[in-house]
Amino acid sequence: MHQIDYQAFKGRTKKRTTPHSREVGYQSWTSKNLCVESYHNDIPYFTCRWDALCPYIAVDEELLASVNRPFIVYALPPDSNFGVPINDRYGMVNVASPEFEEDPRRARKFREMEKQFRNFVCTEEVVPGHMLTLENVYEMGGSHFESCEIDDREVAGLLDYVRKLDVLVIRVHDSEGELVLTDFSILMPAYDQVYGSFCQWNRKFKNRSPGIFACLLVCRWAARNNFKFYNLGPVDDYGYKALFVTDYEPIFAIALTDETHPLALDTTSPLHVDFKPEEWNKLYRENPGVIIRNRKE
Repeated sequence: MHQIDYQAFKGRTKKRTTPHSREVGYQSWTSKNLCVESYHNDIPYFTCRWDALCPYIAVDEELLASVNRPFIVYALPPDSNFGVPINDRYGMVNVASPEFEEDPRRARKFREMEKQFRNFVCTEEVVPGHMLTLENVYEMGGSHFESCEIDDREVAGLLDYVRKLDVLVIRVHDSEGELVLTDFSILMPAYDQVYGSFCQWNRKFKNRSPGIFACLLVCRWAARNNFKFYNLGPVDDYGYKALFVTDYEPIFAIALTDETHPLALDTTSPLHVDFKPEEWNKLYRENPGVIIRNRKE
């Protein structure tokens, strides 16, 4: 039998190491997967891998010390000690309030939607997040991710985020069995809410406004299952969400940057649109641990 000379391999092989994984909030990360490149006017900067699809991104000093700069992290938990309020907000739907469905304008619009989807089939499924695979998530949202330029690393970030949470998947088919929409929401019992992560819908049914119908379905599921709020995500750039919003919640964020970086010098960049310059590199909020919501006027 041929004998392997193990001594001959000494010094030639590299030890394989796995970056140390850290955890904060619902998230796990390593120095290798934490940051995702973004661009503004071809100027690179960094966000985190939970940026596109997850709510309430937790941070700590270790995580912030590990990021590449310029770095922006949005949507810190409302009861966190970190972050400053930015020029956008979460649109919240108080599904537990009778006033939500009794509002005359909403009631009329909801009846119209129910009529449009009268012969369609809706299915609802609660899935433990740890059971999902990348293949599952791409099947439900792959076209949406592509059209919205959501990075593969952010899809992996979503899977990481829901490891210890359940998700709600709602599907709607027409009378012929064709898939109209798939809506994916994260159940957040610690905050008494359901968070709308993404909705992928068939362009063939555009005239029926399937995305709006999906919001109605999630609101009603949340109310039946004793959640107080449906979180629509950032709303100021999405006018269609106004139909549902009953409350607003500030979005807190952190921007870490060198003040001479091209991103900081570009007044159209997120550093200027979302933050005040005096808030750059500011880590902690003035009223830590306080959840603030304002009723929609």
